[in-house]
Amino acid sequence: MNKGGGAASGGGLGGGGSGPTAAAAAAAAQKQKALLQRVETDIANIVDNFSSLVNVSRVNDPPVRNSQEAFMMEMRAARMVQAADSLLKLVSELKQTAIFSGFASLNDHVEQRIVELNQQAEKTDQMLARIGEEAAASLKELESHYYSSALRTSENLQP
Repeated sequence: MNKGGGAASGGGLGGGGSGPTAAAAAAAAQKQKALLQRVETDIANIVDNFSSLVNVSRVNDPPVRNSQEAFMMEMRAARMVQAADSLLKLVSELKQTAIFSGFASLNDHVEQRIVELNQQAEKTDQMLARIGEEAAASLKELESHYYSSALRTSENLQP
């Protein structure tokens, strides 16, 4: 059975100053290459074994030859099952990779959204401060008009 799961363990391929993202990208590229190679190998095994299975499945007269061909058919069928099982494991591995890399991209999206919302909150705070200053200035102007108005001064003179 083809098991190529350890092919992506080269995490430090990025070099000295290239950082963790370059190392992760190199590891991801190496893992993708190994997975594609596994797919090609498993599919080639299935096709080869199926064509051999079809060729061996001819009916012949001698019983010895039929038993040999039956054994060959069982062997080829077993190899096809092994290759198919390997492909199923590969699909499961790809799903897990998608889930875990999805969490990484989700975290990046959340961080980006936090930055955007913090900027929006900052703009909102600035706008509220400006509105507050304008309201205070308008209130001072209204108070000065009220206290200096003729109506107010005439009310204070009359008891």
